[in-house]
Order: sequence, then structure tokens, then C-alpha cells
Amino acid sequence: MCEKILIIEDEKKMQEIIKEFLVEYGYLVDCADDGLDGLSMFHQSAYDLIILDVMMPKIDGFAVLELIRKESDVPVIMLTALKIQFYIFH
Repeated sequence: MCEKILIIEDEKKMQEIIKEFLVEYGYLVDCADDGLDGLSMFHQSAYDLIILDVMMPKIDGFAVLELIRKESDVPVIMLTALKIQFYIFH
């Protein structure tokens, strides 16, 4: 069975690059353009991994992650253009 990945990223070009790479390796990939759409998709389907941008409109990646963690321990990879410290979220 293919693993299913959700990309939550507001920059379309970045979204496309990541999706193309993952699809080439056999993953099923869904994309959301902002945090609210991402949360909606998270609630509608089961994902094996979420790739989550930090800086997004409507709701940022840290807030999205906090809401996801209240319901799931799905692995999340955080993306950012900012220089930040390494965080471990439980």
C-alpha cells in the first residue's frame, strides 16, 4: 500500500516541487494552500506524513501543528525559510 502524504504549503511552486518528487517515488500526495485547508484535509483523510510550512496565511504552521497534536501523532516535517531553533513537538 502506498503511503499518503499531505503537503500544507502556500507557495504553489514549492508545493509542486515537493509533490512531483514524492509522486515520482510512489507516494500518494494531497496539497493544501493554507493552514485552514490543511486542517480540513487532515480531518477528512488519514495521512502517514504531513509536510507543513511555518509561515502561511490564515493560520501558521505552529498553530496547525498544535491542533494536529491534540488528535494525532502523525509524523510532521516543518518547512521554513526562517532561521529557527530545532524544536521537538510531542
